[in-house]
Amino acid sequence: MNLKKTLIASLLSFGALTAAHAKDIVDTAVAAGTFNTLATALQAAGLVDTLKGPGPFTVFAPTDEAFAKVPKADLDALLADKAKLTAVLTYHVVPGKVMAADVKDGKVKTVQGSELTVSTAGGVKVDAANVIKTDITASNGVIHVIDSVVMPR
Repeated sequence: MNLKKTLIASLLSFGALTAAHAKDIVDTAVAAGTFNTLATALQAAGLVDTLKGPGPFTVFAPTDEAFAKVPKADLDALLADKAKLTAVLTYHVVPGKVMAADVKDGKVKTVQGSELTVSTAGGVKVDAANVIKTDITASNGVIHVIDSVVMPR
């Protein structure tokens, strides 16, 4: 009987883990609780459905702390300008699923159309932002957490 309970508990745990990994990029970011500003910005730009789509996508996701580094007046202006906001947010997204082990120095084309500069010397950087957490998997891609908002040129 004890073995049966253990087996059932293991199967339930596996199911919960599988369900957790079944979340898309948006739901994964929202569930983390540290991407509230990013979620608000995605909503304002009308990009939620895109990032809930099949992908795969690699998202360099700025935390709420990263967005807090942007002066309030600048952030408010960005949130009010849908075209500019869309350009900034899609600059944080790369087509395909790029795991940390596959990251190499160089330029990477973003969904926005410009290129991000990736550097691996002394830790991974995307433009001027440090990658502080990697390989948060989602059903339609992967999230790498960055400590600053990066802006297209």
